[in-house]
Amino acid sequence: MKLFAPLLALAAFAAIAALARCGIDVAKIHLARGSVTYTDRSGIPLGTILGGDSAHTIGVPLDEVSPRFREAIVAAEDARFWQHGGVDLFALLRAAREYAIFGEARSGGSTIEMQLARLLYPSTPPGGALAQMKDKLAQIAIAERIEIGSSKAAVLEAYVNRAPMGGNLYGVEAAARTYFGEPASDLDLAQASLLAAIPNDPSRLAPDSNRRALRRRQRYVLDRMVALGSIDRPTADRAFAETLDVRRHDSGIADAPHALFYLYRSSSGAGGREPTTLDRSLQRFVQAQTQEVIAALARYHVSDAAALVADNRTGDVLAYVGSPDYFSDAALGRNDGVQAQRQAGSSLKPFTYELALERETIRSTTILPDVPAAYAIPGGKLYQPADYSGRFSGPVRVRYALANSLNVPAVRVLSGLGVANLLERLHALGFVHLDRPASYYGLGLTLGSGEISLWELVQAYVTMAREGDSLALHLAGESGTDRQVGDAAEWELVTDILADPHARSHSFGLHSVLEMPFPAAVKTGTSSDFRDTWTVGFTRDYTVGVWVGNFDGSAMRGVSGVTGAGPLWNRIMLHLYERNAEPPPFTTPRGYVRVAICATTGRTPSRRQPCPAIVKEWVKPQDIASLRPRSEPITLRIAFPNDGDTFVLNDASNALQRRSQQIALRAIGSLGEVHWTVDGAPLALDATGSAFWPLRLGAWRIEAHDGKRRTSVTIRVVPPMKPRAGFTR
Repeated sequence: MKLFAPLLALAAFAAIAALARCGIDVAKIHLARGSVTYTDRSGIPLGTILGGDSAHTIGVPLDEVSPRFREAIVAAEDARFWQHGGVDLFALLRAAREYAIFGEARSGGSTIEMQLARLLYPSTPPGGALAQMKDKLAQIAIAERIEIGSSKAAVLEAYVNRAPMGGNLYGVEAAARTYFGEPASDLDLAQASLLAAIPNDPSRLAPDSNRRALRRRQRYVLDRMVALGSIDRPTADRAFAETLDVRRHDSGIADAPHALFYLYRSSSGAGGREPTTLDRSLQRFVQAQTQEVIAALARYHVSDAAALVADNRTGDVLAYVGSPDYFSDAALGRNDGVQAQRQAGSSLKPFTYELALERETIRSTTILPDVPAAYAIPGGKLYQPADYSGRFSGPVRVRYALANSLNVPAVRVLSGLGVANLLERLHALGFVHLDRPASYYGLGLTLGSGEISLWELVQAYVTMAREGDSLALHLAGESGTDRQVGDAAEWELVTDILADPHARSHSFGLHSVLEMPFPAAVKTGTSSDFRDTWTVGFTRDYTVGVWVGNFDGSAMRGVSGVTGAGPLWNRIMLHLYERNAEPPPFTTPRGYVRVAICATTGRTPSRRQPCPAIVKEWVKPQDIASLRPRSEPITLRIAFPNDGDTFVLNDASNALQRRSQQIALRAIGSLGEVHWTVDGAPLALDATGSAFWPLRLGAWRIEAHDGKRRTSVTIRVVPPMKPRAGFTR
């Protein structure tokens, strides 16, 4: 009585003080962000992302809560809710009387408004009697302010959305979906009375805590509903006798944690149950294979990987693996490799070639020089691209250059195309992280001097697979409006090159992990110092992208795109067709015909101009005439080196290295044996009649003569310069 006497006296004072202040409209108080339970495309749960403060809560309007639960919660927590104000003085007096007689209050004196005040403005941990009295007075004052500023319906809605329902569950919607797997609007009397019993003591009455205590409280709730006239006794007895299938409270994440958190960050925050485009079975396979492949690469200082699988027809993301193990903090597993920005390596080369073909700065028959080259860059420096192998192939066809991922020809193509034009095309393909000006990336853009995400890369390759019909990837809902990017015929030609295992055999060999038993186009990429490796490829049905590297930015030990990301790409792509029919072949390049051309000149062969290697290539009919040998007399011409070429002489510490730095001189159109001079000094021929000249610094005039005709070129040999930082292999 010592506690309640001053409490009752001060309650009136608190109420008067509250009236003098502005009311609180609980309808305007933002509910903590709701939790979301995500399912795969078939409705199988993947996991639940909890709301703020790790609370599982879902807000719903009051009219979407079962009337039975509304009646039950009022009966259980505040029978006179609709009659009193913020404070029920009758209930407080009753509690004070019980305290005086029994030494404790056997019936609650708190109203729903007072409980809501405690939920909205939590007090400090329990202290002495004085502290408890202060907290109770604060609740009374806030309850009166709520009563002044809010309707009764708004108060009840705010309470049922915040009421503690056991563990980290808050609100009737979260409890209904968790315990019964259905929305709060569908609760029957038995379910409603059981849930209405929990807020009285949520830690003890949660269904997975003390089932007997919960059942006793449910009986009390039903009895109160009978006493209030909400239901009759037979109805209450039937509800109590009903067997309820109560699920275990498990709000963990079983699958695709990176994808679920990515979705949750971009969601509205309303909470609830949301379907995704993911396929749980495929997701689990990709996750397991990612872990296996990374474990096998551990000895090469490889610890991380990411993989993305998309449906080319719809843009649906079917599998999303951001790291080998999301829950491994030691391995930085919470990093999302699908969204992380990393150097692109050679994975952007196909877009360079497609745009160049479209703009007609090259043709399918163009011969590109894979020889040492230097380009002036700001600061009075030279940019000297080098191939991954450290060697050069000489004159090569477009198909050979792209399929074998040669760097020097790609830079030559971009030089003719223009960096700004390529950057504009990459933006159209969805590479939003390439947000610097063209001058920042320079010619290294086609080799990976910019940073991109795996999501962007797969989305761009989906566009390639769809012959330029761009479609945004998505994890939920449907893709937006598609649009055409680039020319369909040129996309088809680039796809034909990337799907040609013989064209890439020089760099990757035949029967590598890139070769599928069905039509598949694929491209690899390796960034500078082996920090990032990529493999991305597609069939008519699916696109699969894989990144392998280290989240901490450290370099791998000699791991390239084909040896790092390639094995995982191979496993995923094969798995997609284990139970499905093989994909149909790619569309032949429209507007092209197959023509036999000379592999070294790009022209159609003839008797007047013999060709050492004849290949077939897709050619536009209107270009065939220009491929025929010229009718003018055959002239002696130096095929290599070209006039004006620049070569780099690297430091050579031994004789073997010095011998390797020599060039093979080639001439065509000769009428007999060709003899060579360099600045007038004769050059000896080897046993096969070939001439080799060891590089020496300076400018040199190389002359060829066959006894009747002479021709010459001038070249330059320069010392090595430090490569521009950040450029990729």
